[in-house]
Amino acid sequence: MSFTSHLAILASLVTLALTPGCATIGRVGNLTDIACQSTFSQALSSVLVEQDETQEIADSLAERTAKNLSDHGPRPFLVASPSGTDYTFFVQLKKPECLLRLYGRRRGFVSYTNNLTYIATKPLPHCVCSE
Repeated sequence: MSFTSHLAILASLVTLALTPGCATIGRVGNLTDIACQSTFSQALSSVLVEQDETQEIADSLAERTAKNLSDHGPRPFLVASPSGTDYTFFVQLKKPECLLRLYGRRRGFVSYTNNLTYIATKPLPHCVCSE
């Protein structure tokens, strides 16, 4: 099975025991829209680079994730990097904004979760979120 297949399976099938704080978890309703898909990919890539992923890997993961999440309901999602680190994100509907939140990171037996102030947050200005 290819890396892309693994990523698609992880992004669509992983349900997580940890639910982010009291945030309103949403879904991006217009990820098929080019402007939203671009904004989402750029935001996700930026967060991954901030977490020490290479730009090339971050861009590739972000592009694949944006394509695979188009039918993803309002729940957290996992991005698995070839570096061995798994990142847990969710989209928050915080009117009037749509926000991408990184709240968990795991590599091997070491994990870090922050579901109160979050590890990273990026706005998604061209995306429309719903519950």
